[in-house]
Amino acid sequence: MKSGFLDKLIERLDQIDPEEVQRLVMQLVREKGFLESVFEALQEGVLILDPEGQITYVNHSASRIFGLDSTKCIGQNLSRTIRGFDWNKLANPGHIVSRDLEILYPEQRSLNFYLSPIRGEVEADDHLLGYVLLVRDITRSRKQAEENVESEKLNALTLLAAGVAHEIGNPLNSMDIHLQLLERKLNKLPEAEHADLAKHLTTAQSEIRRLDTILKQFLEAIRPTQPQRDQLNIHDLLKDTLELLEPELKERGVQISMNLSEHMPILPMDCTQIKQALYNLIKNAFQSLPADGGLIDINSHCSDYDIEITIRDHGSGISPEVMGSIFEPYHSTKKSGTGLGLMIVRRIIREHGGEIELESKEGEGSTVTISLPRHDQNVRLLENSPSSVIDLEPTNTHS
Repeated sequence: MKSGFLDKLIERLDQIDPEEVQRLVMQLVREKGFLESVFEALQEGVLILDPEGQITYVNHSASRIFGLDSTKCIGQNLSRTIRGFDWNKLANPGHIVSRDLEILYPEQRSLNFYLSPIRGEVEADDHLLGYVLLVRDITRSRKQAEENVESEKLNALTLLAAGVAHEIGNPLNSMDIHLQLLERKLNKLPEAEHADLAKHLTTAQSEIRRLDTILKQFLEAIRPTQPQRDQLNIHDLLKDTLELLEPELKERGVQISMNLSEHMPILPMDCTQIKQALYNLIKNAFQSLPADGGLIDINSHCSDYDIEITIRDHGSGISPEVMGSIFEPYHSTKKSGTGLGLMIVRRIIREHGGEIELESKEGEGSTVTISLPRHDQNVRLLENSPSSVIDLEPTNTHS
């Protein structure tokens, strides 16, 4: 009801029959209870504030989103109750504020809030009664938008890859064949004439192989593949990968410290793909170490649900600015890198039903953890939470 009606009612209370007063009071109670029931049924958070920013009402959704106790926060200032809100900057009786924000507690979410003044109508006096703050959870829609952008990027890369494979792959093969023919003719020349030419030939062949490697990495990063699974132990694949990298590790003075689980189960994995993923991760780790070498820690862990391989280097680390785009193509921390290595690793691990996590602190090193499920999981039940339970029983509202 409008405040003008209440003011007139109060002025005339002594003139109204007691039974009529009781009827009007009961009507107010019912309408207040009805509005509260509506607010409690909303998925959006609703907070009612007085002109000074004190909370006078908070519904269940707002309590859940911000982790509030609806009974304790009544009468508290919004800025003190929800850290990050600066009431002095937000409150403006003449303006409506609509902004996005991100909260990290009780869980990470993306939100949009709408702050609007509430004005009363007492005859000609249009005065401020307070504010209503509406909060909408846009985490899912924002995540969907990010996935759509990533999908568009991959589609663009796929189209580009087809052109690259055609325009670069065929000339590279032709050049490699002709260099092989030149090498056969050089071998027939006298030793004095052979030496200088052989050096240039070796350089040309090396650069062609490098271009061919970059092209293959690019295609592997975006080409959809189906893993050819065999029953394998990931420790065996790890040891094979370290043997392959052993010459480079010795040349750089890199030490490997391993703490592997004694009981690692056999899992269905694609041998070539998993070894490629481990190869990229270990190579990234030792390339971030100082020129005089360093230490890489490799640990494994096994639970009832999955297995984990953790690779930690004590190198330069990754800055926060770069971390946000570390899995995107062509974002590399190395001058000569293609930025495709981690993208390939993530694709391989996800095709095996697993996930990859990267933690890094600039100047202290990086830790990469890959996890693979022990069993195929088509459905994963989540624990019950208040937000996932719909109570259809009627609720008594006391005012």
